[in-house]
Amino acid sequence: MISLIAKELRLSFRHGAESMAALLFFIIAGTLFAFGVGPDPSILSRIAPSVVWVTALLAALLPLDRLFGPDFEDGTLDLLLLSGKPAYEIAAAKAASHWLTTGLPLLIMAAPLAVMLRLPGDRLPVLLLTLLPGTLIFSLLGTMAAALTTGARRGAILMPLITLPLMIPSLIFGTAAATSPHPAPPFYMIFAMLLAALPLAPLGTGLALRAAAE
Repeated sequence: MISLIAKELRLSFRHGAESMAALLFFIIAGTLFAFGVGPDPSILSRIAPSVVWVTALLAALLPLDRLFGPDFEDGTLDLLLLSGKPAYEIAAAKAASHWLTTGLPLLIMAAPLAVMLRLPGDRLPVLLLTLLPGTLIFSLLGTMAAALTTGARRGAILMPLITLPLMIPSLIFGTAAATSPHPAPPFYMIFAMLLAALPLAPLGTGLALRAAAE
């Protein structure tokens, strides 16, 4: 699994435009909210967690259509499935590489974006603490949606339709934890979602990959 993750990271660094595009989208979209709402600090601080969460979710979707597509087209996916490695292990490696190349940079850039949006300093650690499991969930569920649409016609159109309904609960509880005076209950909910997604999403992704290869 480590070798699979290393291979995916090498390919991502070799073709880094997609990960950079997701990061630039995250920064630009968050900045546009500031221009659209205006310079009122009270309004900006109130919407800052929601803006960061929504833009992070949309940015995480951008690289998904290339997650399994090239491997499916050139036969690499068939070789991986015939290599004897469990399909869920391949899926987990893909999800880990997506988080390392997309989720982790989004998590790092969330802090300066939230500060620019006038988020109070005492709320910043809470926002980042909720984004950590949130970005992991985005990678796990996004990988599963990418596998479900692998080889399908209009897969790039179907993927957001499949992914967004699955990600909305984590978005709701994540923004609630970052804005509520009592962040513990919604944080526990999003952490419980992560605990459920960690075993189930790779298993579902593996089944979808085998179906796509057949």
